[in-house]
Amino acid sequence: MTKKSIVRNVCPLFFVAWLTLMGMPLRAQNVTVSKALFRQGDDKNWALPDVDDSSWSEIDITTPWDKQGFPQNTNAYGWYRIHLTIPNSVFQGADQQNALIFHLPKADDVDECFLNGKLIGSTGRMPTNPAGYFGAVNDVRNYVVDIKKDGLRLDAENVIAVRVYNRGGSGGLFGQPLTITCPRAADGLSMSLTDENDGASRCDVEINNAYSTATSGTFAVTLTDRETGAQISSLTKKLSIKRGKPVRLSVPYDKHQMCLLTATYSDAKTGKVLTESKQLKYILTPAAPATPRFNGAPVWGVRPGSPVIYRFPVTGERPMKFTCSNLPAGLQLTESGVLSGKIDRAGDLTFTVVAENDKGRAQQDFTLKVGADKIGQTPPMGWNSWNCWGLTVTQEKVISSAQALIDKGLADYGYSYINIDDGWEAPTRNADGTLDANEKFPSMKGLVDWLHERGLKFGIYSAPGATSCGGYLGSLGYEKEDAEVWNRWGVDYLKYDWCSYERVREEENDWGFASCLRPYLLMQKYLRQQPRDIFYSLGPLGGTQVYLWGIYCDGNSWRTAQDINDTWKSIYDVGFRQQAGLSKYSSIGHWNDPDMLVVGKVGYGLGENTNGLRETRLTPDEQYTHITLWTLVSSNMLIGCDIAQMDDFTLGLLCNNEVNAIDQDLLGKQADRVLKEGDIEVWSRPLADGAIAVGIFNVGEKDLQVDMKALINSQCIINNSQYSTIRDLWRQKNLSEDTLKCKIPPHGCRYLKVF
Repeated sequence: MTKKSIVRNVCPLFFVAWLTLMGMPLRAQNVTVSKALFRQGDDKNWALPDVDDSSWSEIDITTPWDKQGFPQNTNAYGWYRIHLTIPNSVFQGADQQNALIFHLPKADDVDECFLNGKLIGSTGRMPTNPAGYFGAVNDVRNYVVDIKKDGLRLDAENVIAVRVYNRGGSGGLFGQPLTITCPRAADGLSMSLTDENDGASRCDVEINNAYSTATSGTFAVTLTDRETGAQISSLTKKLSIKRGKPVRLSVPYDKHQMCLLTATYSDAKTGKVLTESKQLKYILTPAAPATPRFNGAPVWGVRPGSPVIYRFPVTGERPMKFTCSNLPAGLQLTESGVLSGKIDRAGDLTFTVVAENDKGRAQQDFTLKVGADKIGQTPPMGWNSWNCWGLTVTQEKVISSAQALIDKGLADYGYSYINIDDGWEAPTRNADGTLDANEKFPSMKGLVDWLHERGLKFGIYSAPGATSCGGYLGSLGYEKEDAEVWNRWGVDYLKYDWCSYERVREEENDWGFASCLRPYLLMQKYLRQQPRDIFYSLGPLGGTQVYLWGIYCDGNSWRTAQDINDTWKSIYDVGFRQQAGLSKYSSIGHWNDPDMLVVGKVGYGLGENTNGLRETRLTPDEQYTHITLWTLVSSNMLIGCDIAQMDDFTLGLLCNNEVNAIDQDLLGKQADRVLKEGDIEVWSRPLADGAIAVGIFNVGEKDLQVDMKALINSQCIINNSQYSTIRDLWRQKNLSEDTLKCKIPPHGCRYLKVF
């Protein structure tokens, strides 16, 4: 076939002239292409317009390459080239003449799009990206082309070249054809609402114009109380919006009120209306008192002979002094509240710790449980680097988050683990088989010592296969060496992922139940040989339910679902759908883990801005539901955002001592779903003090009126002769009869303690 045949639906010039003679109005003509020239392999020069592609094959860009007879290669590249004449008629009747939008098909997994040799857009990250590979199969690929700047040729041939990388399975472009459209001037408008919640709260509204044609219109903003429906404030003004000169407006609000902000811009010429609404962040958690208050579970577990590292979580004004008059021999307590030492004999050691400041004093009877099976008395609380930094994690970023954990007060609520996920490993092993950290971590031992001095614990990541999920070195064949290195560094937590071990099963043709346990049992053997406690967290992959066998590998926790992301669909699938019915697999020291938290600023190291971070896509209501459900199911509470950039709203979510106490309850009984009626779900769990924790969730898309007492009574959770109080855990106040009927917003919840 010829290059010129790779053109579809281009309006010929004689047809445009005929329309003009007939007096008919001219309209912008879209260009649609479904065929391209194709070649597997990779050569950056194939982006250039003058490459000889006459020997390339023809391909349909709406169907993956392997469905059209091309090899289904793993970790493979393919190039698409389209020779296309774009007529000037694409602008006929348009109110702007400066930009076109290239609507590309989807790409499995990553793409780069070039116009006449110039990169005009990309989605996902190629493996050669310094930040590491990241797939984006289902993302929309709409690339804006500036006529003047991007070198597009009207009424002349252009070459569109698309480079695609396939990680595995099907590969290439698929879905829709390539469509080129001319947008209206008003289509270049975009509006963003940014909620700022540090100190005084405000919502920043910004309207941008992507095109050089200015637009004029009317801007209006309203602020509404979501609980009562009453309008709080409103503003209307005339605007003219030019390219490069965004219009900005800040709207203050009360962060302790549930507010909805709605902003609308109406274009005067086209009548196009641009509307954005945003649930503003709201803080339900009361401020902690200035007097000392213990916020952690009064127990900690350690094996005989292992180092004790424990920071007492206490809020209150600093400076604060910690003392203990009956501290067991072998232990030391610093004045800043860090417990250390070593106990060689099994048994329960109970002692009283006192915290004092200028405002008052508090004390806690604390028990150190010493025994071979005593670690993990409550689910771990802390931070993991993956959801914010991904493979771009560095020692500097870890220290920043650890220091912020202390400075912002999260350590005073029990958050103590600082865990590095994938991306720390050196590219090759040493001659003796030992593994070092890469150049991003100049002193792993120094980092761990720094954390331990502050009473924080250190976690690390590896995989039983030859490589990790991010393509770094795994532990296959070096399990003993790695466990010994982690002991020397002072590691307190190991996240052991499944990645790449599937290849071992393929090579051995072993798909039995035992093949899942084998690599985890092997690593646990060497972890147990080390003279320190390493909390053992098992990864989610392997084509089987880890909760069925994790306890037989002496796992302290195990993933119960696929990787989480910051969308409601993910929260619903990972949380509500996949945690229901799993309580029987959870027990003290062996916890179900639905994955890390996705509140605050995340980004997975994708570099969406200079910090590589963005606000979570979860609404405030969804974030309250996220934390409520995770604490009900006794989850590992591992923060996934950059703590240094955490705002007051996120601190309120994570630093509610009554909410956290449910997760850390000493009875260790995970919640079950006890009721599902339409879009209402009720989950509950018994507590060590005889009370019951209850979460009432609206998983639907509409506001729902509920009678909370009736819902609880319907499941015989409340026995009126036994229980007399229903407490709102988020607001930390007891509810009266007239407040038990309420409205729960979509994806929202109420969190109760019944006693």
